[in-house]
Amino acid sequence: MKVAVIGGGAAGFFAAINTKINYPDSEVVLLEKTTKLLSKVKVSGGGRCNVTNGCKNIKILSAGYPRGEELLKKAFKIFDNKATWKWFESRGVPLKTEDDGRVFPQSNESQSIIDCLMLEMKQLGIDILTKKSVTSIQSQNDQLHLEVKGDTIKTEIYDKVIIATGGSPKREGLKWLEELGHNILDPVPSLFTFNMPSEPVKELMGVVAPNATVSIQTTKLKASGPLLITHWGMSGPAILKLSSFGARALYEMGYNFVVQVNWVGIINQDQIAATLYDIVKSNPKKQISNIKPFELPERLWLFLLKKMELPLDKVWGELGKKGVHKIVRVLANDSYNVKGKTTFKEEFVTCGGVSLDSINHHTMQSTACPNLYFAGEVLDIDGITGGYNFQAAWTTAFKASKLGN
Repeated sequence: MKVAVIGGGAAGFFAAINTKINYPDSEVVLLEKTTKLLSKVKVSGGGRCNVTNGCKNIKILSAGYPRGEELLKKAFKIFDNKATWKWFESRGVPLKTEDDGRVFPQSNESQSIIDCLMLEMKQLGIDILTKKSVTSIQSQNDQLHLEVKGDTIKTEIYDKVIIATGGSPKREGLKWLEELGHNILDPVPSLFTFNMPSEPVKELMGVVAPNATVSIQTTKLKASGPLLITHWGMSGPAILKLSSFGARALYEMGYNFVVQVNWVGIINQDQIAATLYDIVKSNPKKQISNIKPFELPERLWLFLLKKMELPLDKVWGELGKKGVHKIVRVLANDSYNVKGKTTFKEEFVTCGGVSLDSINHHTMQSTACPNLYFAGEVLDIDGITGGYNFQAAWTTAFKASKLGN
């Protein structure tokens, strides 16, 4: 049996390796259109490779996917984050879980993951062919005919093909799959930061609000977590998660919207007020600038006081009910104008791709073309930041590598 895996990223490598493990007598080849292999693995997590997330169970893990949750919830029963951990550690790559749940190699080097995958390919005898672009696929007599463009264009015939080409930034990049009969959902960016060209909050670049809750005006989109202020606007896990779940809605807004920020992550405003009144009672003669409620960063607290037009030398005892409620409103419901986004090209994640309606959820096989399988981000599956996207790649590749069995 001849098997081609198209795509030299995480899903492609994992699909090729596990196909050869499942079918030792098969001939497996990996085709990559560029000269770059495992490029996202290399840069992920600041060069450390965020392999997966340390979620305690499948329910929590699958909730990290705005698209693909139901498919993955079932697939994780076959290969979840614990299986990923075991797979790499059994091959000499010890992993570790950080406080925020992200999982990295203990070496803190993505090269550890790359070396592991490359060694597996070599030991299993899987050929890696670069500068090989597949421009079309045709099904004939229960086999797949691939038009492969390299130095020349030629047709190659395989019994099974796994497509793991990653996310395409434009629909045109998926046209060859659409021509095969697959439903394609327009790709739009996911996991991006918010640009705020007219907002003075950018002066606080580098400041982190550890327990923020953010939402988008006129929508039900909401996310919580650390919020990082940057020189262009806002980033951090809360913003990235919000952009992921709101990817298509924010695209339709033209990335022009208002983000509401609850700086303390406490929804109940009476609870916020009670904490402030406790400070008033305990420190009536201290200046409001000298006591930071809810452990807010000092620069952020001073910025918010200035925004509220409260004198920094005003003492807590002179705030009065009106002053306390002014602080409550800003802490719980601050707002900023967003005009545009920033994506990180090396770690670009897309919402959209091959619709999950076009594949068999149990086998990852195409419903439009027999013997053709899919894995990774080419599908309309994407996760929040924190190792979720790699886990989706490992899981869908593992499922596809069974080739329907």
